[in-house]
Amino acid sequence: MTDFDAVDFFRDQTLVEDPYPYYEHLRDQCPVRGEPHHDVVMVTGYEEALAVYHDTEAFSSCNSVTGPFPGFPVALHGDDVSELIEKHRDELPFSDQLPTMDPPMHKAHRGLLMRLITPKRLKENEAFMWELADRQLAEFVGRGGCEFVTDFAGPFTLLVIADLLGVPEDDRAMFREELQGGHRQDAVGSTEHDKMSHSPLEYLYSQLSVYVEDRRREPRNDVITGLATATFPDGSLPEVIDVVRVAANLFGAGQETTVRLLASAMQRIAEDHDLQTLLRDERERIPNFIEETLRFESPVKGDFRLARVPTTIGGVDIAAGTTLMVMNAAANRDPRHFDCPAEFQLDRKNARENLAFGHGIHFCPGAPLARAEARVAIDRMLDRMHDIRIDEEFHGPPSARRYEYAPTYILRGLNRLHLEFEPS
Repeated sequence: MTDFDAVDFFRDQTLVEDPYPYYEHLRDQCPVRGEPHHDVVMVTGYEEALAVYHDTEAFSSCNSVTGPFPGFPVALHGDDVSELIEKHRDELPFSDQLPTMDPPMHKAHRGLLMRLITPKRLKENEAFMWELADRQLAEFVGRGGCEFVTDFAGPFTLLVIADLLGVPEDDRAMFREELQGGHRQDAVGSTEHDKMSHSPLEYLYSQLSVYVEDRRREPRNDVITGLATATFPDGSLPEVIDVVRVAANLFGAGQETTVRLLASAMQRIAEDHDLQTLLRDERERIPNFIEETLRFESPVKGDFRLARVPTTIGGVDIAAGTTLMVMNAAANRDPRHFDCPAEFQLDRKNARENLAFGHGIHFCPGAPLARAEARVAIDRMLDRMHDIRIDEEFHGPPSARRYEYAPTYILRGLNRLHLEFEPS
């Protein structure tokens, strides 16, 4: 029996493959509970998670990506650390990214992003998704097998966002090479070390800046011009870097999490032949299948917050300066909200209430995009691939499967998924 109190969630590799018993252990003791290794309060309950996400006056998002590593740059003392947060927040990694911003800056920058992801643009982008899915499948479907993450999920999600933002067709191969061609970056939330780059998106910043500056000098009738000339909600024109940051966030955050979602969905389909047949015959079930996949295997394990002032969550006192981890993946299996949470139920009526995309003002703005990508990809793969199954040469027989998961305390997903199938 595992002594979970002795396990360091942020560093122990034994939790990477299956963290769910650990989540259950924490929640059974208390849905708001401190862990002893890094002084982080772990929020594993559904209602408690919502309470944190919606209280932006008591909780700052300045550490939302990094949590206890490297920690806040100065000691946080007193009953209101808001001034210290504002003074030193730019010293934290990812401080220029939307997820770490607080109001009112967050409202302005999110407003800018929503001017880029309009319903009209998303509809145009979905039309591209169907074409891209066929094109991507054509690269390997004739082989009767693939490594799904590299052959489909990675390039598909990257090129969808490239199209959404209007990256010129001639430059998309370059984006794919730079972002997926083996240029290793340290994974966000790695369980292996404490160091984290201040801004790991240098390539995107550089290339997107070129596009924006060019279109501001010479506007054209294209998506990038719309990106370059988009304004804040108050009508003011952002600095070039402000536009680039929100666009880069779509590439960095949206693509990575959607790859994990697609891999989890295809793993489930390949492992359950009856489910695969049902989805193939009744495509209208695909959207709820996606929601249950998001609930059951949330691509993001959790999100961090920093308490500005003393407060109470779920009856537990939280001191100012406390780091909390809102554990989306644990809240998605809270039996107080989801019946039989350890069971994958295709027809679960409240599956869409999952917290995979967060909640509140930081609810993922790319959620409609990710859902559309998953729906299109699954539909097309069911058309083009029959008898989809796990490749036992790489993952072992059903009684002894071997899967390798991303070794991070933030992301949850397969590094590789080898499939076999009959081309159709």
